[in-house]
Amino acid sequence: MEDEGQLNGVSEVMDLLHINVETDDGDVRAGRDDESYSRNVLRKQQHWEKRLAAKKSKRKEEKQRRKEEKQRRKLHRGSTDRPQFTKRVLKAITRERLAEARSIGNKLCVDLSMTDRMSDKEISRLAAQLRRLYGSNKKATRPFHLFLTDLTEDGRLHRECVRMNDGFLNYTMEITEESCLDLFPPETVVYLTPDAEEALETVDADKVYVLGGLVDESIQKKLSLSRARELSVRTARLPVDEYMVKRNNVKNFHSKILAVNQVFDILVTFCDTGSWTEALRTWFPPGKGYVVAPGDLPVLPATRTRREV
Repeated sequence: MEDEGQLNGVSEVMDLLHINVETDDGDVRAGRDDESYSRNVLRKQQHWEKRLAAKKSKRKEEKQRRKEEKQRRKLHRGSTDRPQFTKRVLKAITRERLAEARSIGNKLCVDLSMTDRMSDKEISRLAAQLRRLYGSNKKATRPFHLFLTDLTEDGRLHRECVRMNDGFLNYTMEITEESCLDLFPPETVVYLTPDAEEALETVDADKVYVLGGLVDESIQKKLSLSRARELSVRTARLPVDEYMVKRNNVKNFHSKILAVNQVFDILVTFCDTGSWTEALRTWFPPGKGYVVAPGDLPVLPATRTRREV
């Protein structure tokens, strides 16, 4: 009996030992699993961090590339030596330049006496063209002294200009109900019309240039020429025939009739460059069916002073 009791005791001890051994083994395996899981998490985290760093590096390189490309474009345009101004300073410079043009700038009138021949749609288009014309004058190196003549305050065009063009009443230009002949002697006036026989060679400082403010979708013939003859003033046209040739096109369409702002842009560019070729190439609409003639053409004096006339 005593031996049997001893055996049972030994068996119980072994059972306890066996349990303890199994328990320790499980803990070890669990520890190993936890360690393996931690290593996987760490590895994924490191991989994610590497990808994030690579993306940041790529964005930085792309930003630097764009910066360098922008600098190269500025250098190509020759603008790197120009001082950089704030918008407020630029606006002040523009105001000063336009104010100076009122004293020494070439004079240009837009004759708005023909609005009674225009539809409401054409009136709206003309108001938009006047806005573009003024915007071009603001950007010009040497702005014109602008006059909007024959613009009645209670008329359709005036109302449309106020409605469509922010700050119209504060434009740095002369807005008047008087005609160009009420303001200037007839011998100083040159009326620009595409139907004139004489080509404009240059822009004289002592002349006043007049553009017919007209949008005519029905193509009424020679309205601006008739208006110039009514005023008994000299007429001239842009030198399209002298510097451009007709381009072959499917519709066989060719026209020398331009919007008011397009004629103005050509004049401004000519005054800046002295080149009709450059002015016409830059601003004459391709859809009109004309291209600048090949070959080198002469550069004319952009503005004649009073001594040269």
